[in-house]
This record gives sequence, C-alpha cells and structure tokens, in this order.
Amino acid sequence: MKNNFSKSADEVLASLGTPINGLAEEEAAERLSKNGPNKLREKKKKTLFQRFLDQFKDVMILILLAAAAISFVIAIIEQDLEGFFEPALILLIVILNAIVGVLQESRAEKALDALKSLSAPHARVLRNGSESLINAADLVVGDIILLEAGDSVPADARLIRSVSLKSEESALTGESVPSEKDAEAILPEEATVGDRINMVFSGCSITYGTASAVVTATGMDTEMGKIANLLDNEEEGSTPLQQKLAQLGKYLGIIALACCGIIFVIGLLNSIPALEIFMTSVSLAVSAIPEGLPAIVTVVLSIGVQRLAKRNAIIRRLPAVETLGAASVICSDKTGTLTQNRMTLVKVWADGTDEPETVTLDCSEEVRKLLLYGTLCCDGSVVFHNGEQQDIGDPTETAIVLAAHRNGLPKDEINVKYPRLCELPFDSDRKLMTVVNQMDGKYIVITKGAFDMMAPRCISGDLEKAKALCESMSSDALRVLALAYKEISENPDDPKMEDLESDLHFMGLLGMIDPPRPEARDAVAVCRKAGIRPVMITGDHVVTATAIAKDLGIFREGDLSYTGAQVDRLTDSELDEQVEKISVYARVSPENKIRIVKAWQRKNQIVSMTGDGVNDAPALKAADIGCAMGITGTDVAKGASDMTLSDDNFATIVEAVREGRGIYANIKKVVGYLLGTNIGEILLVFVAMLLWHESPLLSMQLLWINLVTDSLPAIGLGMEPVEKDIMTQPPRPKKDGLFSHGYGVKIILQGLLFGALALFAYWFGKTQTGSVSGGQTLAFMVLSLSQVVQSVNMRSEHSIFTIGLFSNPKLLLFEGISIAMVALVLFTPLSTLFGLIALPGVLYLIGLGLAVSPILIMEVAKLIEKLFKKK
Repeated sequence: MKNNFSKSADEVLASLGTPINGLAEEEAAERLSKNGPNKLREKKKKTLFQRFLDQFKDVMILILLAAAAISFVIAIIEQDLEGFFEPALILLIVILNAIVGVLQESRAEKALDALKSLSAPHARVLRNGSESLINAADLVVGDIILLEAGDSVPADARLIRSVSLKSEESALTGESVPSEKDAEAILPEEATVGDRINMVFSGCSITYGTASAVVTATGMDTEMGKIANLLDNEEEGSTPLQQKLAQLGKYLGIIALACCGIIFVIGLLNSIPALEIFMTSVSLAVSAIPEGLPAIVTVVLSIGVQRLAKRNAIIRRLPAVETLGAASVICSDKTGTLTQNRMTLVKVWADGTDEPETVTLDCSEEVRKLLLYGTLCCDGSVVFHNGEQQDIGDPTETAIVLAAHRNGLPKDEINVKYPRLCELPFDSDRKLMTVVNQMDGKYIVITKGAFDMMAPRCISGDLEKAKALCESMSSDALRVLALAYKEISENPDDPKMEDLESDLHFMGLLGMIDPPRPEARDAVAVCRKAGIRPVMITGDHVVTATAIAKDLGIFREGDLSYTGAQVDRLTDSELDEQVEKISVYARVSPENKIRIVKAWQRKNQIVSMTGDGVNDAPALKAADIGCAMGITGTDVAKGASDMTLSDDNFATIVEAVREGRGIYANIKKVVGYLLGTNIGEILLVFVAMLLWHESPLLSMQLLWINLVTDSLPAIGLGMEPVEKDIMTQPPRPKKDGLFSHGYGVKIILQGLLFGALALFAYWFGKTQTGSVSGGQTLAFMVLSLSQVVQSVNMRSEHSIFTIGLFSNPKLLLFEGISIAMVALVLFTPLSTLFGLIALPGVLYLIGLGLAVSPILIMEVAKLIEKLFKKK
C-alpha cells in the first residue's frame, strides 16, 4: 500500500473512509474506542512504593536506621526487652515521616496533572458537515481538521486544501526555516519527513496560511510518537527558589552536622553511652537539617497553582508563580482583555453615502453589499446548535458574519454561491487580509483591514471623508475596519501581496463596538494602589485605544499615546527616556512589543505581557511573565507563555498577581517557620551539652517533634489566605531575596527564643523533679508545643487578632492534630516508651505558659515594628 504522501488527497480520503463533509460523530466515537486517544505515551510514573523507598535515600536517614539496627542487635544479644522499644519507635517514626513525604509529593503531582488537563490542546474539526472545537485527544484517523496561522498541528495529517501554508517543523527535521506546504503535491514513496510538503505533523505549528487536512495518524503512531521514547528521558527542572533553598539547606546542613559532631564528642568525653549519644546526634541531624525545604515549597506552589486555576489563570511553568507576585508593569492587549470581546457591528459607512448607517436586521442595499463582501473575506464563522450560538474564530470577523447572517446572508450559503479561490491570510505586519472569490463569472479580489494600511492601496473612493469618519468613529471607541475590492482577469496561481493588494476600489468602513469590561476599571485601580503600572498595547487605532484607556484609568493627564510607527523612529535610549510616560501603544508590531518589554526591563521592572498571535510568541518569551489568551490565543502563543488566561480578562491578571504575592508570602512564612524551629532544636541540644554534658532530648523525642512540627503546621501555613492589604504594598524589588529586609535576622532570633525556652524548661524540670527524665519531659513539651504555637505567629506580620484566629481552618486542624500527637506521648502509656515521665500538675501549667509565651513576645515585637514603621 502506498504512503499517504504519495497519493492524491481524494485517494487518501477514500482509503480512510472519510466523506468530504467529515466523519459522523458515531463513526468517530467508534474509531476512538478502537484506537485510543490521540496522546503520546507519558513518562512512566513512579509507583507509591517506589516513592516511599525514595524517602529513605537521605544519608542521615540511612545512618539513623543503621544506628537503630545496631541498637536492635545489642538488645537481642543482651536479651533486653526494653531495648527493643527505642529502635522499634525510631523505625515507626521514620516510616510515618516517609508516609507524610509521599502524601506531600502525591498532592503536588496531582496539582500538576490537573494543570496539564486544564491546558490540554484543542482542535477545529469538521464532523457531520459542521465545524466544532474538540479536545485534541479525541481526534481519530479520518477526521478532517482545519488549520490556520498560530495553530499547533494536533496529529499527522494529509493536506486536502492549503493556502500559502507554512509549517515550523524544527522539532522533527531540525530545519529552522518554516516548510512551505502544497496540498496538490504527490510525492515519491522514498520522500523523507522533511520533504513531505503535502503533510503536516503532530507537535509542529502553522506559521502562515490556512488549510484543511485529513488525519492519517494519531498518538504514538505519529512521527512525533516514534521519537517519544527520547522525551521520556526529560527530567523535571526545579524552580529558581527551590534551587536557592536546596543550596541553603546544604549550608545549614553542614552547620547542623558540625554541631551534631561536637555534641557527639562532648557526650563521649562525659561517659554517655556511645550508641545513645550517637543516635541522639543523628536524630538531631535528621530533625534539624532542612532537607525538605524544596519539597515543602513544591507543595505550597502547587496549592497556589490550584488557587490560580480556580481564578482562571492556568500556570504552565512553576517558576512563573514566584515571579508573578513581583510584577511591576502589566502590558495588556485591549481587545477581549480590557474589553468584553463581544464585538458587535453597529455602524457601516458605504462609500458615496452621506453618513454611517446603524446596523439593523434590514439594512440598505449599499450596506448589505459591504456585509456580503466582508463576510466572504472572513475565516471566522457563527454556527447554531439547538438554537445556541457559537462563535468560532476572531471576534471581529464573527461580528461581521453575524450581522450578514441576520440580514439574510448566511456564510455557508454565500461561500457556496461565491467560492473562495485563493487568499492572503491576515498578518500583524500588514494588518490586512485578502481573498479572491468567483462572483457571477468574475474574479473579485476583496481586502479588509486597518484603514491607514488600506488607504495607500486604493485608487478610488472618497478617502478624505473616510479618514474623517474613521477618526470620528474611533473617538467613539469603535473598532473600524476598511473594505476594498477590485476585479482581476484570472485566478492567480501564485497570489502575491503586491499584485492583489494594490489598485483597489474603496468600499467603506465597518465600525464595531467592544465595550470595556466592567471589572477592568476596578482592576486598573487595584494596580495603581499596588504600585503596578498598567500599559495598553493594541493593534487598534490610536484614537480608539486612547478613548478606552482614559475610560479605564490607564491613560491619565500628562501620559502619552504612541503608534508603532512612532516607536520605530525612536532609538533604544530614546525609548528608555519616554517609556515611563507612555500609557498607550497603538498599531504596534510584534517587534515593537519586544522593544517595549526590554525598555521596561532596563528600568529594573518585572514585566507581564499579554499576547494571542503566533507573532506574539517572542514578546511573551521576552517578558518576565508571558500571558497567553485562552479563548482567542493561538497554540503557539500558549506554548511560549508562562500563564494562560482562560477567560482572556485583565482582571484575572491582576488577581493572579495578588495570588502570586500571597503564594510568595506563604513560602516565606513556611521557610521562616521551618528554619526558626530547626535552629531552636540545634541550640537546645548544643547548649545543654556544653553546659551540663547531658542530652536534653532523646533520639525518639527529637524525631517525634520533627514529625509533629515539620510537616502538618508547615503545610497549613502554605494554605494561608492572601492577606487583605497585600495589594496596597509596592511590588517586590527584583534584587530582593527571601531573607531581605531583616527577615533572616528575625528567623535567627525566633530560633534563639525556642532554644532559650526549651533550655529553661529542661533546667527547671530537672531541678524540680531531681531527674534528667523530668527535664527532658518538660523540654519536650515546651519545644514541641511552642513550635506549634509559632505557626500561629507566622501567619502574618500583623497581629493575629486583627487577621482572625479562625480564618485558616486547615491550619487550625493541623495544629489540633499536632497538639494531639504531643498529648498522645505525654499523657498515655506511650510516654514510658519515649522516656517521658509524669510531672506534677504545676509543672504542666508552667510548661504550657512557656509554650504559649511566643504569642505574647511576638505580638509585642509586631507592635514595636509597626510603631517604628509609622515613624
């Protein structure tokens, strides 16, 4: 059997059993059931058991288990029944820690899997003669797909029809220049992938033109599927913050190990049994070394990602969450982002008439002619399913198509009556689209696009009046398109812009309104309050853009509006001088967008940029946070972005920045909490060994505190709601680290506080009970409970009484579980196994007072800091 690329399109359709109007839904469902979804095989995930074993790869855990095994063997040799308990308890606690670690990893993985499903690609498909948008995974062999510039090709397919089609195939062929495609070509069977100009391939993208194609291979049968095994070897990268924390963890680990080594030596010199002091030292190292910091940050990031997804912001790359909260400039498109993207054609002016006509269901013949020609020059369509309207394609085009439909000119019918023969697709440089249609035996060229790009190409029409009307309609915040035509003698075999888009006859103007989003005005005000500069960047007319920007509060007195042409005339240094004064950029090119981003970045600003077109991809990559449009955005734009807005809404960007600030604040809280408590543990044991040559805590007591305080309260802190005043603070400067502005000093001081409280508790408990066990019991109670209490303090830099004690119910739940776990070993028969003893009631009350004292101390510290800030 011949390969699909060596057959004609008709032969391929026949061999796949595909009618020209596409597969029936029932047939497609049957093929999907038989052949499976259109997906590449994913990297094999680790089983729960493998993940569980991974928790024991840490060197200190292995040393601790080895020490427990030695203790176990000694207990057997000495036939010491009580000696079995300690190694058994250590093993149990280590297993519990491992289970918690696996649960944390699973939670993070589920969040990231949910992200993948949220950002799953879609495909435009023709089934039962109707065009619809489906998940790319539901495509089957034999489906007819529709492609245009910016689309990712969802499956391998044989072209049926192509117009000026180019596909970027470097992922398959290594060729950086887009490949020109031709549906009419029939190739020899030995043609290589790079030479198959009548095929498009899964995972590649359309850079220019339009096409329809029939799917010939899906999933692992595609060319991309054949190299999927190479993709399996890709490793998941860490975020910059995770890398910094991993490095910090190593440094702190070295310090902790040095302290543990000194503790071990002091213990030996003071005749503490070697195994006992060795296990205490190793347990302290396991508890105090913050090797879990990157993992807990992943959990906090994944919690934040889930929150963002609920707010219609789909994060594609985890590092974007870290950057998001620091955004200081938001460069936003106008159409659909700041406006509702509900384009409605309201005014039409036909050349030769006096005034623009309001669009109704019964327009004049002159306006109906413009609607007819305009619809023929549109790729967008409006379909009706069970009485419900679905707009497919660019909203500007669907507004024209809908107005024509309501005036008795349905697109499907006029496309059959006046078939399109060839086209020059729209691109953002020339801002025009041109088609050639056969109309009543004549070849008619129709061009639509921006008036200022159209006017120089026209040889007839009242262009002066058209210019004045265009300005007037734009100042009323209407988006204006111009329409022109000409007759040619024959259908061009190789349509060229210079041939088709010249010597045109001007037909008129189409004015459509896209009202501002009601929430955009408030979102702009929030930006201003948060020290974030909103900037409008649009391909629209400068007058229209400025009118809407003024209405929204983006353009204020003294601000400037620049066109792309004006930006082109500026050098980089001149743009740097002006960039902070310019609030509106109109008629911009993709190159202009990159220059604007870089100008702001040279001012040390963190820039968020929105985009939807294939040519926007470089600007999205250049920005610190690239935001692609989820509704109107092309697959290429989404692929280049860090975040996709599923509702194309400016308010969502602002909300995402708010959440980003909250996520970063929560990471700071978690890191501060974990480091502060770990410092407290090291200081307690280290200073006690120096002063009294005694271990204030046994190995299993240290491990239990680690289990109680290091996991649940930390995760609860990561779920802290975003603080109400977070958007009244200026953006975080680019150079600021996690421990800037004295935060590192605060953490050390908090560690000193825990160490001092527990040290006093050990001394007091020992002197009051006359036994080391009494001191250890009180120290255990104070250190573990004070660390749980500290999770309350870490919730905010404000007083906990102003933010509400019950505003984070998850943290309350986790704190309750932690306290119950402490009580379990203090007040049940388990206390004996942990080397704890019953204390007089007054000592428990004193211990409780010491444990809750950090709340009072921290509240006073917060008040003093607040007073100093006011000064």
